[in-house]
Amino acid sequence: MEIACTRSANQLLHARQAYHARYKKSLEEDVAHHTTGDFRKLLLPLVSSYRYEGEEVNMTLAKTEAKLLHEKISDKAYSDDDVIRVLATRSKAQINATLNHYKNEYGNDINKDLKADPKDEFLALLRSTVKCLVYPEKYFEKVLRLAINRRGTDEGALTRVVCTRAEVDLKIIADEYQRRNSVPLTRAIVKDTHGDYEKLLLVLAGHVEN
Repeated sequence: MEIACTRSANQLLHARQAYHARYKKSLEEDVAHHTTGDFRKLLLPLVSSYRYEGEEVNMTLAKTEAKLLHEKISDKAYSDDDVIRVLATRSKAQINATLNHYKNEYGNDINKDLKADPKDEFLALLRSTVKCLVYPEKYFEKVLRLAINRRGTDEGALTRVVCTRAEVDLKIIADEYQRRNSVPLTRAIVKDTHGDYEKLLLVLAGHVEN
């Protein structure tokens, strides 16, 4: 989900091509094989998507689909085909317009309405999907917070975010991290890592020694 929703259409296409060449089968094939039920229903179209990336937005469509999403969520039809269709096929600009209208019209951020059952793993995936599509910096900030603010560093998650976002939006993610935690990301990295690993992460995070 993270890769499908935070990469550009071409980046996702190239990742699928590389996966095909490396494993001699398609990413879609493996996602379908290794997931079931609602998870498969959401993940398969997400990894298959090739979204429009322009800024053009259809406000009439945004209002219509905001109403549709609100109706489905109110009915607890979280895995409805229309909910998944909107999240998996619309451009990020269009989804942003739809969700802004959702909040203005119905009073809540959509992710608040998707917290009906905090223990529901599919709802958690839906919320993460929305975050990745509209507020990727908030999604990645949470990944970093969970990776370095608990007993034992989750080096896989920390490395993944810093390395894959270093030349994309890591500065924005770092700003969000400081806003959310009142500590600069580089200071958190220093506190939680050491040696060459620490130095590598700091360089990627843009830290310059005096």
